[in-house]
Amino acid sequence: MIEIGKIQTLQVMRRTPEGAYLNFKDGKDGSAILLPRNQEPREFNIGDEIEVFVYTDSEGDTVATVRKPKLTIGELGLLRVVETTKFGAFLDWGLPKDLLLPLKEQVGKISTGDLCLVGLYINNNNKICATMHIYNLLSSESPYKKNDRVSGTVYSMNGDFGLFVAVDNKYHGLVHKNELFGNYKEGDQIEVRVKKVRDDGKLELSMREAAYNEIENDAQMIMERLKLGGGILSINDNSSPEHIKNELNISKRAFKRAVGRLLKEGAVKITEEGIELTW
Repeated sequence: MIEIGKIQTLQVMRRTPEGAYLNFKDGKDGSAILLPRNQEPREFNIGDEIEVFVYTDSEGDTVATVRKPKLTIGELGLLRVVETTKFGAFLDWGLPKDLLLPLKEQVGKISTGDLCLVGLYINNNNKICATMHIYNLLSSESPYKKNDRVSGTVYSMNGDFGLFVAVDNKYHGLVHKNELFGNYKEGDQIEVRVKKVRDDGKLELSMREAAYNEIENDAQMIMERLKLGGGILSINDNSSPEHIKNELNISKRAFKRAVGRLLKEGAVKITEEGIELTW
């Protein structure tokens, strides 16, 4: 069966003034689809096999093209917005007619020039469209393990959970809200650490390094802030987690670990106001 939205190798069954009709070798002429004349290879004969992409044209007919789109059904990819309208955005997917991303399939604010991570689906009119609702299109079979560094695209944000990330634009990933540092939006490209590979294969991600590296990095950052502040930092164990995060962009737990390391080395001392350099 010829499938819309996929690249297939079909055989030339017959030729007409409007173009060549293609089907699988064991197919019947009645179900053949048109490869328009302006898409025909320079030299070919009846019986030849041609690799084509199958789609529905503006008239609603199923047709073939020898041009290869940037994305086919079942794949995910970043496509650039070339135009926005009141009913959706149009994306460049490598074919003469741009791909529609309907308004209801968009996530976040879409502007001309943006790169959108999308998958494809076939609407009720048998037309290929794009969607940014890609959760069900992602795979849980990644090659990654704990503490691997990975990159991906933020495709959804949820205040109760965190950032949903398409790792390599194909695998399930989540940065829990307690692992978030900084401001992000849909479409952002980020690099993160695999904190855990769940039993179902989905990846739990972290913006931070492994704990043994965090202490070194956080301790160095606190030392630099102390030096900039004249040897005094008005934050201590009594400071709220929100205050610590706003000032240092780290969690209270990470702050206490780093300060503990500096206390052990004799680099700082605790005061009623905060911490001070001893060097």
